[in-house]
Amino acid sequence: MAVAAGVLRISELSRGLGQAGLLFLRRPGTRGLARCHPQRQQQHFSSLDEKPQFPGASAEFIDKLEFIQPNVISGIPIYRVMDRQGQIINPSEDPHLPQEKVLKFYKSMTLLNTMDRILYESQRQGRISFYMTNYGEEGTHVGSAAAMDNTDLVFGQYREAGVLMYRDYPLELFMAQCYGNASDQGKGRQMPVHYGCKERHFVTISSPLATQIPQAVGAAYAAKRANDNKAVICYFGEGAASEGDAHAGFNFAATLECPIIFFCRNNGYAISTPTSEQYRGDGIAARGPGYGIMSIRVDGNDVFAVYNATKEARRRAVAENQPFLIEAMTYRIGHHSTSDDSSAYRSVDEVNYWDKQDHPISRLRHYLQSRGWWDDEQEKAWRKQSRKKVMEAFEQAERKPKPNPNLLFSDVYQEMPAQLRKQQEALAQHLQTYGEHYPLEHFEK
Repeated sequence: MAVAAGVLRISELSRGLGQAGLLFLRRPGTRGLARCHPQRQQQHFSSLDEKPQFPGASAEFIDKLEFIQPNVISGIPIYRVMDRQGQIINPSEDPHLPQEKVLKFYKSMTLLNTMDRILYESQRQGRISFYMTNYGEEGTHVGSAAAMDNTDLVFGQYREAGVLMYRDYPLELFMAQCYGNASDQGKGRQMPVHYGCKERHFVTISSPLATQIPQAVGAAYAAKRANDNKAVICYFGEGAASEGDAHAGFNFAATLECPIIFFCRNNGYAISTPTSEQYRGDGIAARGPGYGIMSIRVDGNDVFAVYNATKEARRRAVAENQPFLIEAMTYRIGHHSTSDDSSAYRSVDEVNYWDKQDHPISRLRHYLQSRGWWDDEQEKAWRKQSRKKVMEAFEQAERKPKPNPNLLFSDVYQEMPAQLRKQQEALAQHLQTYGEHYPLEHFEK
């Protein structure tokens, strides 16, 4: 199946998007089939003119045995707006964002980078139990977050802290969650980096892979039924796309016509499994047309390409009640997590290439400097200021006590059942008898 047959050029683009560049892929002839089934009348054709009547597909008969070949040689093109030196390639694709907004992009990305370095080191020092960095993928977070409305619901996987950062989630709450202290909105019940924030419409992260995908589709279907002019964005990695939940989510979104954006961060590795061992097709975007989903592949290290694609997908998802799939090509520079040593499965040279030659932060900095919006002195001052802000939040989180142990039993049932009360009483009795063996002074009373 030639991918070119499924290419639809967007003709009505949002502000700043010209006639060249932004492409979505779709399966031809699928839109509207679910609703229109005219009554068929018996017709007579010769064998050469006979038309297929199968309800499951719109196609023509052929008389030659031929298997459809996967198009993995040329591949789906990668949409980009600026090159590695931060130069706009096609002026008609420049989103023409104001200086203030582009500086927010940059400061969100660099602040996230600074927080990552400090929390990663704190885990290595035994201060927190676990951490996952976002090195190299900051552009996918910030570009997509900026293109969504702040009231749009977000379902993350576990490497989308930049979305919350762009939505002005306080550093103090990032730290509180990772430390599991008394200020943690999750009351210390989750692993570090499993953020959630109702006020910022960010659904709490869950560890099992891809469970958020069908959940996000359900939320998008609810938004459609409520007619509230909102979209849902669901993030996942290319490894999670191998889970059955991804198939279920894609198919439900397409058949129920939900206003959702599936945002795949294809960073090259599912923990230690490279993409060459994950799939044989042309990445994740190639799967969209098979489900009847509009799809695009973008340069995830180009924050403007991510922004343009997400903004247009969001506009159309709401206006047309249909799903979109964005595959953002990027690279995971850090280890998968603090439980991983990526030197066991990839070379230092490979990592250094992406860190030094094609980093989304460096690319955006080149753009800012070429516009005269940023210079070395501002960079030095901001790096110092951002580190100071992170360290202040870090030290504050470390001083705070852990949540009261009784919170283990709350927030599940409206009225606590007998067996849970029995467990609560048993814990209280145990701590009363053996309390000197536990660091109870570090917990809220």
